[in-house]
Amino acid sequence: MTDLASGVKTARPRLGAGAAQPHPAAVRGVRGLPPGLPEIMLLVGDKLAQVEQECRRHLRSEVGVIDELGRYIAEGGGKRVRPILLLLSAQLCGYTGDRDVMFASVFEFIHTATLVHDDVIDEAELRRGRGSLNARWGNGLTVLLGDYLYIKSMNMALAADDLEIIRILAQITLKMIEGELMADRRRSDIDITEAEHLEIIRRKTACLFSGCGRVAGVLSKAPPERVEALAEYGMNLGMAFQIIDDLLDFTASESVLGKPVASDLKEGKLTLPLIYLLEKKGPEERVMVQTVLEERDFRTISREEIIDLLRRGKTLERTRDVAVRYARGAQAALQSFKPCPARDALVALPDFVLFREY
Repeated sequence: MTDLASGVKTARPRLGAGAAQPHPAAVRGVRGLPPGLPEIMLLVGDKLAQVEQECRRHLRSEVGVIDELGRYIAEGGGKRVRPILLLLSAQLCGYTGDRDVMFASVFEFIHTATLVHDDVIDEAELRRGRGSLNARWGNGLTVLLGDYLYIKSMNMALAADDLEIIRILAQITLKMIEGELMADRRRSDIDITEAEHLEIIRRKTACLFSGCGRVAGVLSKAPPERVEALAEYGMNLGMAFQIIDDLLDFTASESVLGKPVASDLKEGKLTLPLIYLLEKKGPEERVMVQTVLEERDFRTISREEIIDLLRRGKTLERTRDVAVRYARGAQAALQSFKPCPARDALVALPDFVLFREY
């Protein structure tokens, strides 16, 4: 089935979909399984649908080419984890207005802009099972569209006339660009360390998650310690999310990923499974990885050979253990909040991240 608000395909039923206030057990998943987004989304389903409408509205333009590319982006769907995080965090803080919808849309626009730019930098041909924007329309137009989405997101945020939140968004954007510059500098660098890679993740991905929690807290006028707790939750959730992404690049199928398996390595990115492998293995494994990096392809060394190295080296398990630690850190950050449906949903979200298959 496909959730109309997020475009997420899932085989799990939507528990209690007709209930205005579902029982907290509804977010614990089905028959003991980890929760899926449909269960977690129950508390914010209406607002998430509004976010979807807001994003589509702002993707429309009287400039024909922007309108064309905007429709293509809107049809691509996505998990909408960042808007869900902001909406649930605002609900946890007792927010009752409607600006959470607008700021959730802003974060989705910033995220989309980064994806558009990433595909150009990575020379990606596929995104979510479809041709990437740069593959269809060329790098020049795609870079300009990414710039447009960034500026559009700030323009949307300015309408709220909240200087503190604008400052947060500006700081987040700077951190993300710094992370992208750091990542590009270390591209195809076989000597990148675990600490360096985690710092890139923190800036490129996790700070946007952290910002969702921080903005929700500020918007709700929550006490500073609560704002920091939500920011810490988001940071840990974002770290876990990206580390699982790194893992899925080697463990999921192409049909599920929507792109070829082991694309990260082909694009010159060494992620934790390979970093851990190179820490413990000898020169033969190093030469195999270096060959793929130099060829930017799997001509001499196959994908299967690389994945077999990772399995035998048990670095996939080690990578998952790191993601689990961050997920548990996210859940621990919520301890100061009283139990309620929104808190239960946020506690469940890291487990969805750990066990997702796409």
